[in-house]
Amino acid sequence: MNNKHLNLPGLVGFNPLRGPNQDDFGVRFPPLSDAYDLGLRRMAHELWATIKRSNQSRVLQEGVYVFVSGPSYETRAECRMLHQLGADVVGMSTVPEVIVARHSGLRVLALSLVTNNVVLQNVPRGDDESIQSMTTQQLDDHLSSGKADHNEVLEAGREAAADLQVSP
Repeated sequence: MNNKHLNLPGLVGFNPLRGPNQDDFGVRFPPLSDAYDLGLRRMAHELWATIKRSNQSRVLQEGVYVFVSGPSYETRAECRMLHQLGADVVGMSTVPEVIVARHSGLRVLALSLVTNNVVLQNVPRGDDESIQSMTTQQLDDHLSSGKADHNEVLEAGREAAADLQVSP
């Protein structure tokens, strides 16, 4: 569950509120210091405690969501940078919608499903002795450790949907 966010595209001018303000929706510069409603977050924790099955390993955590524009997964260097900036999760959505919702005076609760782990270790240098005798397949295998794979991300989403279905 998001309780804060970093809007990287917004920091360089790509913000959903660019252009003339629509005063009917909200003020020109909406405050986002409390973008994620504390009361809704409290309620989500209470509900999670009542529906969580004893055999389920999924946890409900709060953290910092970093919005990047995508549509590609991050490089290892980008992952390390985002981690150093305080990112707990990274995604390609949510933040623009949150900004518009808060601009319109709506209370916001944002839940994010984490579907893949970040790869923080460096790629070996081309002159690294440990890779000199590796075949092309071994190099590919070495680099694929932890790499985001879209099919695995989709499968993690399907598994989570099944886990979160409440049976009568």
